Amino acid sequence: MTTFRARLCLAAALLGAVATGSAVLAQKGGDPSGVWLTETGDSKVRLARCGAGFCGTIVSTSGKGLDQNNPDPALRTRSVVGVQIVNATRATADGFEGSLYNPKDGKTYSGSLKLTGPSTIEVAGCVLSVFCKRQTWKRVN
Repeated sequence: MTTFRARLCLAAALLGAVATGSAVLAQKGGDPSGVWLTETGDSKVRLARCGAGFCGTIVSTSGKGLDQNNPDPALRTRSVVGVQIVNATRATADGFEGSLYNPKDGKTYSGSLKLTGPSTIEVAGCVLSVFCKRQTWKRVN
């Protein structure tokens, strides 16, 4: 009986997380799934459902597009196309939180996604939750 209760609690918690994420989407008037152009205009990122939140993968980039600053030397010659850079799987009151990988410096930051309109999303990467850089991405599709 204890195992059944534990499973029931886990199912309720997962359902609550998904419901919270759905409520956030409904409040903001849309779904961030799709392809987004970064603020600098040099990359496109596809956001898709991932657990209770969203993950983002680079689908195109300008220039060489190599992951040359990756902390793992073995990955420095790979293309950044296909690399997951957004892992925002925790729903918050106004979006999603998680981590962001920046191929330009090879570092991973705590980050967030916040849908600010039907065609705009604010992406923030932070160090120590104090020093943050924000970008506004525009929907491509």
